Parts: sequence; structure tokens; C-alpha cells
Amino acid sequence: MEDFQSLRAARATSVNADFSEANPAAASDEGQLHITAATSNPRLFTLPWSTPLSQWPDDLLVKLPRGISRHIVRFVQVGSDILAMKEISRSAAEHEYEALRQLRKLDIPCVEPVGVVTGRSSEKGEPLEAILITKHLRYSLPYRALFSRNLRSDTADRLVDALAVLLVRLHLIGFYWGDVSLSNVLFIRDADQFGAYLVDAETGSLYPRLTDGQRNYDLDLARTNIIGELMDLNSGNLLPSSVDEVEVGNRLVERYDMLWDTLTGTESFGTNEMWRIEKRVEKLNELGFDVDELDVKTVDGGRRISVRPMVVDAGYASRKLLKLTGLDVQENQARRLLNDLDGYRASTWRQDQDEEIVATDWMREVYEPTVRMIPPEYQTTVEPAQFFHDVLTHRWYMAEQIGHDVPMPVATNDYIKTVLPQTQLDQQSLAEINADADAGVIDDDSVADIPDDEFGSRGPREEDDDQDAAVWSTD
Repeated sequence: MEDFQSLRAARATSVNADFSEANPAAASDEGQLHITAATSNPRLFTLPWSTPLSQWPDDLLVKLPRGISRHIVRFVQVGSDILAMKEISRSAAEHEYEALRQLRKLDIPCVEPVGVVTGRSSEKGEPLEAILITKHLRYSLPYRALFSRNLRSDTADRLVDALAVLLVRLHLIGFYWGDVSLSNVLFIRDADQFGAYLVDAETGSLYPRLTDGQRNYDLDLARTNIIGELMDLNSGNLLPSSVDEVEVGNRLVERYDMLWDTLTGTESFGTNEMWRIEKRVEKLNELGFDVDELDVKTVDGGRRISVRPMVVDAGYASRKLLKLTGLDVQENQARRLLNDLDGYRASTWRQDQDEEIVATDWMREVYEPTVRMIPPEYQTTVEPAQFFHDVLTHRWYMAEQIGHDVPMPVATNDYIKTVLPQTQLDQQSLAEINADADAGVIDDDSVADIPDDEFGSRGPREEDDDQDAAVWSTD
């Protein structure tokens, strides 16, 4: 696994964020505005870069919940896109931009980097911090926004479960995070669970492989930060009284250790127990991972078999659903949709028909009519696959209460009327969340710049490392 992961890391080359190599002439004039971006959207060039981010006009800003950050962060409407702008030092912005691009190329759940803006100065000629631009992750929320709603009492457990999966995936590809916390993650609902996306890679480094010491440091830091963040929620009366902050922090460690051992551990058994190989693969599939390669060898003079997963990739159910329907959804959502597809197939007596043909009919007759019922005012905040899952759950409760099956349209209308309004964040809660986020901002001068040589895979780059990144500069 280590050799394969090293190769993946080496191939995850990204744009050279050092403008002195990409454009030596531009580097000679630090007063110029430079935009390095993986998009050709010219509207980026028209934004008020000479104004401090905290003073940008309201007509550009989008009111979305922001997580606590050391830096000024704002959401900005640029054409049809909503972009997150983070004001930060130049070296940190370039470092994080490259780290996020590498993680995206390795299929790690993280925000999508759009660009870096450097050489900013005010109209009076005073230098301004650089800005890192990322794309807003649709349907996602910071953890404090989730606790501002009426959620289940086990929400904290489900959040750390999602974070444990993300941390394991990062460590498998050799990424040392260095600042693991709930604040540096965005969460997306994934059926009855959550999916976690890395949103802050400022301190991260990608290596060919991680030592146990690096992994354990990340894990211990995560546990400490999570306990502190939950205690902060408790002081604000946002945490259910039944939640034990230390116990939740310990749960992260337990969940991580279980996943890591299952994904990387070696299992040994007798030659008459070959069925255990299939059981090991099934266990990984249940956890949401595909096994592309197993290392199987004989030990003890051929009397026993040793098995270790060599190549594992997350997204077992989501890839299957994508192949059948074209729907690209979260892993647990995919499992729920596949289960409903299986139920549809059985109820229509079509078990012997081609699965892709049945899936096409299920999409046309069941899934698409349901998600088309999402009211217009909710379409920017409600993810279709999650809406479908929630309607299925509501339908089951309705059927249990009245004692017979409920048609899908009836259940959908009742869900929209009685449940959906309660899931939305009200404006007062949004204002309070963003006020808390701004209260966490600190002076960027107190954060040391990151030297180039601390990024594990950073090194000399060629000018043509990444042809899909555009560089613009002012004259």
C-alpha cells in the first residue's frame, strides 16, 4: 500500500504557486496585482481587491453560515458561483492553494480551490494581505450551525465518526494535517450520518508516507480540540446535557483506530479458512471502501495465509449508484437509494431483468418525481438525494402510525408541510453564528509564514506543471 500511495502522491502535482517562477517579470514588481486561478472567469478581476475584505460592499456578499477562523472569511457571489474568500498571508495562501489542489487530485473530500490573489494594496498604496479563493461547498454547514438546529442527541457522535473517516483517508495518502478540529471541517448530511470535508489545509503537508508519530500527533490534537470545541458549545447552551465532551473526544480515537486497523491491518488464518478473505472484503465494503488489491501470501511454511489490503478507495456504494443512475451522492445516501432501488425491483417482480434497465425506470417513476417536489425556496439549501432519503424515513413513520403503506407523493407533501421548515436555519441564528466566527479572527501577523521546505511534496517545479491554471496580472 505504501508504494502505491507514494505513487499517487507523486502524481498529484499542482500549480506552481510561486509566481517568481511562473512569471519572473511580474515577481519583480511586488506592487502588481496577481491572480493565479484554475478558472478563466474574468469576473474575478473586477472584484474590489484594493479594499480590505472586511469592508467589501454588502451587495457582493452572500449570507451563509461561517465557521470560526483565525482569518477574515466572506462568501461572495461571482456570476453563478458562490466563492469563499479568506484573507491570509501570501505564503500561507499559496501553500494552502497547492495543498487543496493536490488533495482534490487524490479524491479526498475537501473544498475546491479556485485561486490566489497576491500583490494587493489599498488605494493609498498600503499593502494588503493575499486572498485564498475556494468554491463554496453546497449544502454544507460548519459544526456550530448544526448545533443551532434541533438535531438528535447523538449529533456530536456522528460528527466525530465522519471526522474519523476523513482523517483516516488523509493519513492513508500521506497527508499530515497539523490542525485537526471540527472548526476546520464542513459537514454535509449523508442519510442518517454526516460526510466531512476538509476546509482548512493551511498547516497540512503531503508526504510519501506518514510515521506512526505523525498520525498519533494528528489524532491526539484532534481529540484535544474536539473536547475544547464541545465544551465551548456547552458554555453557550448549544450542547445537549447528555453529551460527555471527553467521551466524544475518546470516541474519535476509538473510531479512527478501528478503521485504520481494518483498512491496513494484516490478518492470518489457516489454509482451510479461505472464506475469510471474502469476509474481509465484505467488511471493507460495509465501511464504504472498495478493495482494488490484496496482498495474499503463505506463512509458517505454507500452513497459514496472510492477507493485507494493499489498495483501498472510499465510495463503494456511491460508485455503484453512479454507474447505475448517474447520481453522484454521498456514500450513505447511495446505500439508502440502492436499497430503495432493490425494493422497487422486488415490488415490480423484475429481479431477473437487467439492473441498469430497472434503475432507469426507478429514476423516472420514483426518484425524479419526488425530488421535483422540492419547493423553489428550498432548492439552494436542500440536497435532492438527502431530501429523498428524508422523505423515505418520513414515509416509514407515517406507515407505522396509520398501519398501512403510504404513497410516495402523499409522504412527500406531508414531509414538506410538517418537517422541512424545521430543518432550515433562521436569520437570527445565522447572524449569531457569523458574529461568533468574526470574534475568532486574530491578527495575521501572529501566524508565522510557512517555509516552502515544510510542505512535504513541495520542491522544484516546472513551469508547465499544471496547464489548467491561469495567471493574470495588472500592468
